[in-house]
Amino acid sequence: MPPRATDGISHPFTTLPGPAQTVAVAPGVFWLRMPLPFALNHINLWLLEDDGGWCIVDTGLNHAPVRELWTALQGGFMRGLPIGRIIVTHYHPDHLGLAAWLAAQAGCRISMTAGEQQVAARIFSEGNQLRVDFFRRHGLGEELFADIATWGMSYRRNVSGVPADFIRLQHGDQLRIGGNDWRIIIGRGHSPEHAALYCPALGVLLSGDQILPTITPHIGVWHFEPEADPVSRFLDSLERFRELPAQTLVLPAHGKPFTGLHPRLAFLASHHAERLAEVLQACAEPRSSADIMKVLFSRRLDSQQLPFAMGEALAHLNCLHQRGELVRTVDEAGCFRFQRC
Repeated sequence: MPPRATDGISHPFTTLPGPAQTVAVAPGVFWLRMPLPFALNHINLWLLEDDGGWCIVDTGLNHAPVRELWTALQGGFMRGLPIGRIIVTHYHPDHLGLAAWLAAQAGCRISMTAGEQQVAARIFSEGNQLRVDFFRRHGLGEELFADIATWGMSYRRNVSGVPADFIRLQHGDQLRIGGNDWRIIIGRGHSPEHAALYCPALGVLLSGDQILPTITPHIGVWHFEPEADPVSRFLDSLERFRELPAQTLVLPAHGKPFTGLHPRLAFLASHHAERLAEVLQACAEPRSSADIMKVLFSRRLDSQQLPFAMGEALAHLNCLHQRGELVRTVDEAGCFRFQRC
């Protein structure tokens, strides 16, 4: 029997942080929650005590209510102590959004991987037409383009800036924060070069979006890397986390802190194996990504969810194509079609 999403998962903290409040989850490690205006309505952020000041891991969206909460935190729980460094796990706006704003206030630089900085800079500066053309070539109907006409421009609204100069994080780097060593573990698939942080002394993993307790991370293909196989990259990345101790406390970007890392990794691998089998079966006849999107997501998708669903459908198609299990053709309208070999 395949593993279930909740197998082996335990949540040791039942109290959620309130607005501009924190919950201590380990010595010198504090949990914050900030609002998101989406179906996924929150993001977890992390404060680490660091040599008379603070290290922030991820920052929330560039929205006025989130800026107000950060201001309240700095004058309250953070006691006016300086922000010495800001670490961003990846380029998505709920993680990078307020990093530039906070860094400018603090006079510090942002730490992130080069892969994430490069994609952030590209998306921040480009328009929406490349995305529209990309989705059109993968079968998205014209009637749905109104739903995503301004979707791409939201990145610029939700991100306060992309650092031109930054402190580069790489896999295996050791960061000394507040008297503890934190090791950078690079994950792929959800984003190009996602940085998680693991502290052996505390037994804590800041997993960002790479490992979540109740939902599966988005794995998608985007216009800037159309031939990518992020599903395989994601599955390969899971091996790096299987090396961590079974009792590791996982601090995710969404949901509650949890233990049960290894069962969760097993579920994620099983989930994508099931998705790949489902997509392969659906491709008995030539199918576009838009066709497969409807197979994987039967519910009504809003304008924020639709591009992610298209990207996820294509990710699984690309994986099977690169494994040699699907052939890809182009129809008379210039749309990509995939069919079982």
